[in-house]
Amino acid sequence: MQPPTPTPVTSRGALRCRIGLCAAAAVVLGTSTLWGATAASADDNPTAVPSASPPVEVDANSPGLMLGDGATLGDVRVLDIKSIVEDMGGEERREDTNADITFALQAEVLFGKDSAKLSGEATARINAIALEIQTQKAPKVRVFGFTDNLGSSAHGDVLSKQRANAVQGVLATKLPSVTFEIRGYGEQYPIASNDTEDGRKKNRRVEVSFPRTSGS
Repeated sequence: MQPPTPTPVTSRGALRCRIGLCAAAAVVLGTSTLWGATAASADDNPTAVPSASPPVEVDANSPGLMLGDGATLGDVRVLDIKSIVEDMGGEERREDTNADITFALQAEVLFGKDSAKLSGEATARINAIALEIQTQKAPKVRVFGFTDNLGSSAHGDVLSKQRANAVQGVLATKLPSVTFEIRGYGEQYPIASNDTEDGRKKNRRVEVSFPRTSGS
């Protein structure tokens, strides 16, 4: 079978095509449209960039945005945001939430090794915490002691309580009207891994926490 003979050129110089060629051109045009080609009028600027699509309007009365029959909104509540600040050496850590302020002091800056006797530097650090408690006008303060997991659990419980008592003794001289809660938790509630000395150092600590009563 011989291929189709091309149609002659018209007087206007335009090529006429057979039905098969026209159909192929239609497929190409359709594909271009699917690929995002935009139609342009004779007055359009051929170099202009198409404008962005307008934002989709949302109907506030749409049934899809309505609560179902019998449904109600939950109570409004403020999310508790926690802020943690730690000094460069990790010796002191401050944790703030909407409700409480907690200071964690590493045992090494307060006591000697395996001791509950306060060092010379300890008093200044504890007095700084007492000043913050006074600023917050906190009526109750919690002083909790913690150790690492070295040694016996019973020894850790006793040492952590003795260290908490020592810190509370300094706070009490500055805060005579405050009620204290004192506990020794030993190796319970670690904040780091006890598998490394750096982790154990963080776990050996005394925490002083109290309610936040002002916006500072």
